[in-house]
Amino acid sequence: MSFEAPLQGKNIAVLAESLYEDLELWYPAIRMKEAGAQVKIVGSGSNTSYKGRNGLEVKPDLIADNVKAADFDAVIIPGGVAPDYMRRYPAVVGFVREMNEQGKVVAAICHAGSLLVSTGILKGRTMTCFKSIKDDVVNAGANYVDQEVVVDRNLVTSRTPDDLPVFARTIISTLTNVH
Repeated sequence: MSFEAPLQGKNIAVLAESLYEDLELWYPAIRMKEAGAQVKIVGSGSNTSYKGRNGLEVKPDLIADNVKAADFDAVIIPGGVAPDYMRRYPAVVGFVREMNEQGKVVAAICHAGSLLVSTGILKGRTMTCFKSIKDDVVNAGANYVDQEVVVDRNLVTSRTPDDLPVFARTIISTLTNVH
């Protein structure tokens, strides 16, 4: 049996912190591995493991203080309460900002837009997010649209766990079309 591995050779960071939305971390992580990518869970450094909102535990492979954007092709930011915690760590904010500055794929779903607000990368960008943080992303300079997935150059955003299938497909598609 032969499996397609369009992300072979790609390195992807998935951010983790307490109270992440379980599906929004695990679904993309598994889909990226399935597509052939090397996936590393990157924690804020606040703990040795993190529990999701529904109780799933994840142990980070790396902590944000020890990662460099140059080592990754994409970062995926799950929602839940976790982005509100992540944005309190300068190393996490700096990593995401550097990923954007280097033109790497920055993928955020649901409440992950709150971390993007803290990075200062949203001015003039078009994106979507969970509706409760719409005002925050608009006030940060983004053009909000209510769609299941939005791609603005290297930025891939989605609204809720219901959007996960198209979110994951779009991350894969965006990574395979980056030069």
